[in-house]
Amino acid sequence: MLKIIGDTTCNLPPELLQRHQIPVGPIAIQFGEQSYNEFITIDRDLFYRKIEETGTIPTTSQPSPAWFAEQYRLAAKARMPVLVITLTSKHSGTYQSAVLARSMVPEADVEVFDSASISLGTGWMLLEAAQMSASGSSRSSILQRLASIRKNSHLYLTPATLKYLQMSGRVGKLQGALASLLNVKPIIILKDGMLEASENVRTRGKALERMLTLAEAAVGDTPIRMGVIHARAPEEGQVLLSMVTARLNCEAIMVEDLVPSLAVHGGPGVLGLAFHKV
Repeated sequence: MLKIIGDTTCNLPPELLQRHQIPVGPIAIQFGEQSYNEFITIDRDLFYRKIEETGTIPTTSQPSPAWFAEQYRLAAKARMPVLVITLTSKHSGTYQSAVLARSMVPEADVEVFDSASISLGTGWMLLEAAQMSASGSSRSSILQRLASIRKNSHLYLTPATLKYLQMSGRVGKLQGALASLLNVKPIIILKDGMLEASENVRTRGKALERMLTLAEAAVGDTPIRMGVIHARAPEEGQVLLSMVTARLNCEAIMVEDLVPSLAVHGGPGVLGLAFHKV
């Protein structure tokens, strides 16, 4: 069997990570001089509370090469080959950390795969790799499958408010204020590993409808594995889930609260879809 390794942005629930024995490198979340490790020294409640208390958006950074190196040493001692699956290298240095750590532990047999995605887009790949490994698949066949999933993956997001994007500098204050006044909701898509604002719609309801329309255009009636993502918005997440199940052919579904290291850019109320063809 392989040792499968990920990072905390994968958004898989703790019980799945434990069941498949997938260690995840913690993203560092920094509020001024205070640094926290995601889901070790900071959880969602503390994350949102500190943003409100400080009025600032924290910065984030990738897990250290030393964290990955320690995982590689453990695998080498157990004579297990390693497969690391990280979030997109175009938005994080996590992939580079995992690659650098490989040179620190030459005795380990390590492959590092760039998911070119985030959140459950990466999570689905980790889950697939773990299930295939448990069934006896080779690392090369798993990598081929992951490449196919990556090619056929889609991710759409829409924030409830532009406040967090303004605070993080992702939109200008005047532009954000005007958009908020007009109740404009951007649709953000993942394209070639990059998050891009593709279009704006006028209301929250139309934003959800637009994401579903894009999903239908992308996959039609093809069976898919669907991830519904929300940031501290479980009721709206359930509304989106109902829309998804009524209109798309979902072979499997996960619904998860967005991890803090990703919610940092969109804030509470973000809703999204991360899915791929089976």
